[in-house]
Amino acid sequence: MSPDESTSNGSSHLSTNVKTRIQYWAPAIAVSLTTFLVVLNASLMNVAIPTMVDEFGTTVTVIQGAVSLYSLVIAALILPAGTLPSRHSSRRVMAVALIVFASGTLVAAMSWNTTVLYIGWSFIQGSAAAVIFPLTYTVLRVSYEDDDRAKAFGLLAGVSGVGSTLGPIIGGALTTYASWRWGFALQIIGVGVILFFVRYVSPQPLSETRSSLDKGGTALSIVGATTLVTGFLLSGKYGWLLVRRPFFVGDVQFNPLGTSPAIWFLGVGMLAFAAFVQYERRMERAGKSPLVPLNVLTNRPFLSGVIAYNIRSIISAGFFFIFPVYLQAVLGYTAFETGLALLPYSLASILFATFTPSWRKYISPKTLIQVGIVCMGFGLMLLYEQTGPGQTISRMAIPVALYGAGVGLILAQITNMTMSAVPTGDSAEASGVLNVSSSIGFALGTAVVGSFFLGQFYGSVVDRVLRAEHVTVSVGQRNDLVIALENAAETATEATQQHFLNQLTPPQRRLLRSIFEAAMFDAQQAALLLLVLFVLLLLIASTFLPRQVPEAEE
Repeated sequence: MSPDESTSNGSSHLSTNVKTRIQYWAPAIAVSLTTFLVVLNASLMNVAIPTMVDEFGTTVTVIQGAVSLYSLVIAALILPAGTLPSRHSSRRVMAVALIVFASGTLVAAMSWNTTVLYIGWSFIQGSAAAVIFPLTYTVLRVSYEDDDRAKAFGLLAGVSGVGSTLGPIIGGALTTYASWRWGFALQIIGVGVILFFVRYVSPQPLSETRSSLDKGGTALSIVGATTLVTGFLLSGKYGWLLVRRPFFVGDVQFNPLGTSPAIWFLGVGMLAFAAFVQYERRMERAGKSPLVPLNVLTNRPFLSGVIAYNIRSIISAGFFFIFPVYLQAVLGYTAFETGLALLPYSLASILFATFTPSWRKYISPKTLIQVGIVCMGFGLMLLYEQTGPGQTISRMAIPVALYGAGVGLILAQITNMTMSAVPTGDSAEASGVLNVSSSIGFALGTAVVGSFFLGQFYGSVVDRVLRAEHVTVSVGQRNDLVIALENAAETATEATQQHFLNQLTPPQRRLLRSIFEAAMFDAQQAALLLLVLFVLLLLIASTFLPRQVPEAEE
């Protein structure tokens, strides 16, 4: 053989190896890019809210309604959508979901009023995202084994963190220098790239026998998820048990016995899920195909992972609610600068999520998760200590990176540990359960931490004003003043604070500006301590996790 032929054969062999490796990792690349796109989509929307309010001539409440409805549609459809790979080809389901997502993106980019925006973004994209989220876990569960599966789940977790961080940077730049519509339009290009890798996803359904959809279970799961998430969304404004302000449906007030509407929605949601479990049990006893098999709902390693994952979702939702508001309302950061402040989180989370899955050979996954939980707690405590006027991006880098490293360590192990506890044939249904739990966790985190944060802020403003005026009031009167301040003016962001202050005289403006700043520092520290309590709860929940990744019998 001549040297030229040898070189040619070597190059051909290398090219074949590279091609084979790309095909092998293509499912992981496809689901990671898909998750990145969906997370980026939500971040872009949040940043563009003020500009969209001006362009559509509407209110912040209307645009935020689109955001809430998007989350609601996802939560409602995730459980039934998660079962699609059991009856249809995973490749086909993923391709169709991406095409539907792209069509919703196109409608949102071209929207000329809020109704069209709701149709494109909240309903079409939300429905597609409900299919995509659980499908990503299912594809990784069936495509890889052992260390490769752990690496794939770690990559997915890291990329998701990058999407949530880059979203405000990209969205802020596009909204400022071009148009928020470009943020949607660019996602269509992203879908085209992802579809190239989807070709290598398994074309086989998870089950050889195609079962019919469990319509009763689907209805109960939709009612349960929708009412629970709605209850959490309403709790911040209207209270958890007793009503803080009147709630109207059209022109009819709904506050029976002086209660908040949130408690009724939450009660219906819990009853619906209790009925769902009973219904699924009867379906299985009758020899029919339930929406979620009972062996998934009674799988202890799986359920312990779901609980830990849910608490982690609560913490993440709370952190990403309070931290950007604090940076922009007190420290005066733009959306772009807020993204830069969160960059250490993004880098640390993707590094630890991607490169630590193999550490389980030397340290048990449970120990790695607990180390990650401790890192999260230390990061939050350092941010608590730093809270004040002198806080800068460089000073925040270490605690934010420490928090991100903890999240990366947890996600590198927890998803693989949880999904590996169920047989491959049940992975679609298990993924739906894990994702609907996570969606409810995010809604709960936003509601609990968000309402606590804003309550502390407005309460501190009222207390400081009363002290400045040397006025003493009862607890009931103080609460009425807090609600009156919330109703009179939204002052939790820098722009709304400035609008509120511009209506006052110069002496009043100086007094209230210092009061707003001090109140926000108080609220930030109180909310960080609340997050630390949730971290401690997560540490307790982690003690119920198995020490090693469980391998379910097929």
